[in-house]
Amino acid sequence: MANSIALLFSGQGAQQVGMGKDLSQRFAVAANRFAEADSILGYSLSQTAFEGPLEELTKTSRCQAALFTHGIAILDVLREYLGDFRFVAAAGLSLGEFTAHAAAQTFDFPTGLRLVANRGQYMEEACNTTSGAMAAFIGGQETDVLEVARLADVDVANLNSPGQIVLSGEVAKVRRAIDLAKEHGIKRAVPLTVAGAFHSRLMTSAQTKLEHDLAAITISKPAATVIANVTAAPVTTANEVRETLAQQVTGTVRWTPSIEYIVDQLGSDLCLELGPSQVLMGLVGRIRKGTRTISIGDVPSLEAALPQLRQAVGA
Repeated sequence: MANSIALLFSGQGAQQVGMGKDLSQRFAVAANRFAEADSILGYSLSQTAFEGPLEELTKTSRCQAALFTHGIAILDVLREYLGDFRFVAAAGLSLGEFTAHAAAQTFDFPTGLRLVANRGQYMEEACNTTSGAMAAFIGGQETDVLEVARLADVDVANLNSPGQIVLSGEVAKVRRAIDLAKEHGIKRAVPLTVAGAFHSRLMTSAQTKLEHDLAAITISKPAATVIANVTAAPVTTANEVRETLAQQVTGTVRWTPSIEYIVDQLGSDLCLELGPSQVLMGLVGRIRKGTRTISIGDVPSLEAALPQLRQAVGA
C-alpha cells in the first residue's frame, strides 16, 4: 500500500560545501538543473555549492539560491527513479517554503530561483543596515518564551519544535532576552551565529522589496497542498501565496504546527526531507514522535532510501 508522502525542504543554515556535487556527477538531470541555475543567475552557483569556499556559500545572497536549486535537483533525480510520484503535501523551513512551491508547481523553477536569489540579496542588505541577532531558547514552555520576547521587545522567529523556539531582534534586546531566560524557567538560551535578525521587524525593507517581485510573477494553484510558514495552513489562491511568502520575511516560521497539520490533518505517514542536512528529520521526530522520516541529500542517502521509497509509492 502506498504511503502518504510529505516533501520537506531545507532552510538557510543547512548549506554544506559539496552539496549537489556527487548528484550532478552521477545524474544528468541534477547537473542540468545546476547548469540552468548558473545560466539564470549569471554566475557559477554550482561552483560555489560544489567547491565553496564556505564563506561564500554561507552568504545569504548565495546559500538561498543554492539550497533551492539543490532541493529541486534531488526531486528531479527521484522522479527519474520513481516517476511523477504523488505527494500529499510540501513544506519548507523559511527559504524552503519557496522550494516547496516550486515542487508543487505554484511557479516554475526559473521564477522561483529569481525570487529566492532576490530574497537573499534583500535580506543581506537588511542585515548590513541593521544590528540584529538571534538566539535559540531551549527547554522552556512556549508561553514562557513568548513572555520573554514581549518583555525584551524582540520577535518570535521560529517555533521549531516543542522546547525549541528562536527569538530575533536588535542585538541589545536579544541579549536582554537571554538574560531573562532562566528566571522564566527556560533551561538554555543560546546565541546563534547568523548575519542578522531574520524573521523580525528588522527585515521590513526586504519584505517590501520582495512584495514587489511577488506581485509581478505568474502564480498557479499548487498541484499539492503547500503549508505556509506564517499560518501553518494550506495556501490555495495566488493572493494567499503572495501574502504568506512576503509576510514570512518578518513573520514567525511556525514549523511545529505546520508538521502537526501535515501529520494530523493530512494524514502523512512519511516525511521526506530533501536537503543537505538532517535538521528537519530531527525536528519532525520531536514534533510527532513515531512519524517515519527519510532524509536525502547526496548519492549515498539516495541509494539507502530507494528501496523504502519504491515501496512507499507503490513502484
